[in-house]
Amino acid sequence: MRKDWIETSDGKFAYDYKRAAIAADNVVFGFDGGELKVLLIERNDRIEVGKMALPGGFLRMEETIEECAARELKEETGIENAYSENFGTFTALDRDPEQRVVSIAFYALVPTCEVIGGSDARRAVWVPLKEVGDLAFDHNEILAKAVQRLREDIVFRPVGYELLPEKFTLPQLQRLYECILGLDKPMDRANFSKKILNSGILVETGETEQVSGHRGGNYYRFDKDAYDRFKQERSFKLEF
Repeated sequence: MRKDWIETSDGKFAYDYKRAAIAADNVVFGFDGGELKVLLIERNDRIEVGKMALPGGFLRMEETIEECAARELKEETGIENAYSENFGTFTALDRDPEQRVVSIAFYALVPTCEVIGGSDARRAVWVPLKEVGDLAFDHNEILAKAVQRLREDIVFRPVGYELLPEKFTLPQLQRLYECILGLDKPMDRANFSKKILNSGILVETGETEQVSGHRGGNYYRFDKDAYDRFKQERSFKLEF
């Protein structure tokens, strides 16, 4: 009778077959007010050295996959406490030339900030989404899926709290949506303003933007309670 386990010298049991390594990969989006960017690292470890890649690495026995993703992001870029969501699992047989690796991917939203390469990364850089070239492994595929997921999410879940400053104008928020959606032409401003204000996630601050000494648009902030509730309930819907 075939057994899938063996008894070890200390009286414990272990599975008697090869197992895949598990990794976490991070697709980190940032917004500088004008364009959507993604955080990449330059690899400096064993294979694909010198190629740009997504921050990530292998799961340790003592951590969850969420903890692994957060740890790798901090070690390779210096970013910590980022808002992130699991969006997919990648299991192609040839995605790593050295061993069988299954990757669980997360997308994160953070303000663009200074980043410093560490661990097995030569450097970490923000790259405009439209300028991303050929990445290591299957990371172009992972990135494409993350962009697709983010575009789907913004219809049913509000975005912006993690990407915009504490106070912002409606044109700034509209530009963020245009960048995420990959639009070549601006949305209709009046239609966007009407729908986003009717959603109930914004609060006027009472302040106005000053542009060259002249009064500009009103500043808004997110109603954090409403924002979090919409995210949790997935009851938000904002179609343009």
